[in-house]
Amino acid sequence: MQNVYFDNAATTPMRQEVIEAIIEVMNNNFGNPSSSHSFGRSSKSLIEKCRKTIAGFLNVSASEIIFTSGGTEADNLILKSAVRDLNVKHIITSKIEHHAVLHTVEALQKEHQIRVSYVNLDEAGFIDYFHLETLLQSEEKTLVSLMHINNEIGNILDLKRVALLCKANNALCHSDTVQSVGHFKLDLREVPLDFLVGAAHKFHGPKGVGFAFIRKNSGLKPLVLGGEQERGLRPGTESLHNIVGLEKALKIAYENLEKETYFLRDLKKYFINSIKAEIPNIKFNGASFDKEKSTYTLVNVCLPISHEKASMLLFQLDLKGIACSKGSACQSGSSQNSHVLAEILSHEDLKKPSIRFSFSIYNTKEEVDYVVGVLKELI
Repeated sequence: MQNVYFDNAATTPMRQEVIEAIIEVMNNNFGNPSSSHSFGRSSKSLIEKCRKTIAGFLNVSASEIIFTSGGTEADNLILKSAVRDLNVKHIITSKIEHHAVLHTVEALQKEHQIRVSYVNLDEAGFIDYFHLETLLQSEEKTLVSLMHINNEIGNILDLKRVALLCKANNALCHSDTVQSVGHFKLDLREVPLDFLVGAAHKFHGPKGVGFAFIRKNSGLKPLVLGGEQERGLRPGTESLHNIVGLEKALKIAYENLEKETYFLRDLKKYFINSIKAEIPNIKFNGASFDKEKSTYTLVNVCLPISHEKASMLLFQLDLKGIACSKGSACQSGSSQNSHVLAEILSHEDLKKPSIRFSFSIYNTKEEVDYVVGVLKELI
């Protein structure tokens, strides 16, 4: 039996260089970044160096990067503050967003009676841009929240088109880019977003740290009170070693982007061709089979087996040493089907098991052969 980790959309293994950078900081830079003595100043200078590096990759000002505990906190900070502080009365989103956005929007709708509109989707899970434009014809202060890359089916949103539509209609634009930061280049001078979020553990960095891009003079205020850290928007002593780990991981990701993208595109293509050859009746959910319209990091497949046989499939794969998922890791343990697939699959296909396989640079074609062979055997 092999051990194969094909759940990189949930989290990625840390690079060795990142681990070493974190250990070095934990050993040598323990001062509180808010302290005025040399130990504190040393820690503070490291944080500002990291902030500047991340801002450089996004082509924004360092002051527009706010460190958080991850994507979920950053999404909450932006959405809740926008309603409370920026007088947003209307949020446009889709029904296949991450729950960090969907649950926050639902809570805001109940607590603040804001209006929520869901943009139409086609059968592959892509938004209807013309419907979005129609929804933007509103006299209310509006915020659009649409993810760049869907974490379950891998569809890529035309982020520039959405941002320009928002700008033309005086709406704010927020995007959860957790699945794209570190995997795709994002130039925020060219793509005029107001808000964006990222998380280190999606690109071989540590868990428990991420960031929000909040465009200068946005007017947002903190959700948590207690200090002036992170430009006053995110009080609390910064997790220095994690921030350094985030910066190191992002730096390596972008320095090696072309080479690693080529490797992963090839691996995904090999997976698709192999599974189609061995399991002819397989279906691909969303546009995850399309190399242009979906991310190169994942494939979501609908397997041609009965509901009864499907109930133990993930357990059987786990017994064979294969890690994958039926959807977002945040839904782990839930008996409910994926809310993403529920929006785009037929009633019959929803009865069949759908599995997300997501890849990293640490995977191999030999692992693909093993996984496809096990799937064929089980089916």
